[in-house]
Amino acid sequence: MITRRTALAGLATMLSSIATHGAPGEEFKVTSGGDSLSVSRLAAAGSDRRPAVIVLHGARGVELRARAYERYADALTARGIDTYFLRYMTSADMAALSSTSHEIREAYETTRFDGWADTVAATVTAVVGRSDSSGRIGLLGFSLGSYIAADAAARDTRVAALAVLYGGMPGAMAAKIMAARVKHMPPLIALHGEADKNVPIAEGRKLVALAKSVGAEAEFVPYPGRAHGFDFSDTDPMTADAIDRVTRFFQAKLAVGA
Repeated sequence: MITRRTALAGLATMLSSIATHGAPGEEFKVTSGGDSLSVSRLAAAGSDRRPAVIVLHGARGVELRARAYERYADALTARGIDTYFLRYMTSADMAALSSTSHEIREAYETTRFDGWADTVAATVTAVVGRSDSSGRIGLLGFSLGSYIAADAAARDTRVAALAVLYGGMPGAMAAKIMAARVKHMPPLIALHGEADKNVPIAEGRKLVALAKSVGAEAEFVPYPGRAHGFDFSDTDPMTADAIDRVTRFFQAKLAVGA
């Protein structure tokens, strides 16, 4: 089971590693629902106010594939975008999501999306309140983190751009959006492997269709033959393609250099 201690150790390792690449690191806490959660910031170069991307990891955290997340941070910070890794999971989340039962995990997740969205909102507040922030914020989610990012972006008009990898919109939230006829979703790019057996590619397509239905600009990028987490490969050329697409998307939508 992934514990809070090993998770934080993984973040510390990541910060140390990325700092050697030239991106200064910082850690701070955000409080949400009585929980104090860790955020790691990797700053882009320069003294001007900069846009930021908040990264929401998959259910297994960042520590098992730290280098995969580092590649995204390297690309974003190199292009003038501060990168924040939010550890949104509480100890209770980690315990529940380590269950071997898919049904138990899915049922638990359904109860937590409201709380996770609140945690993202608290992080957005912390980031936009910084003196080095331009106020332009994007969300980047992976797997479970993609569902949380999509949910949070639909609720929070401060989110200016959304990128999701092999994810979708939580079913309950999608129903709320359609029932309430919510008109807000930020510009969206969704990347998904066609051979994904963990999250069906239909989930990504439905998210893009939902975004378009409320008037948002949305792009879907399928990757033939690729499985869940394809962009975490150290050798697949589609890793670089995914990172480049995501980075260029945030550059454009967060008005880097404008």
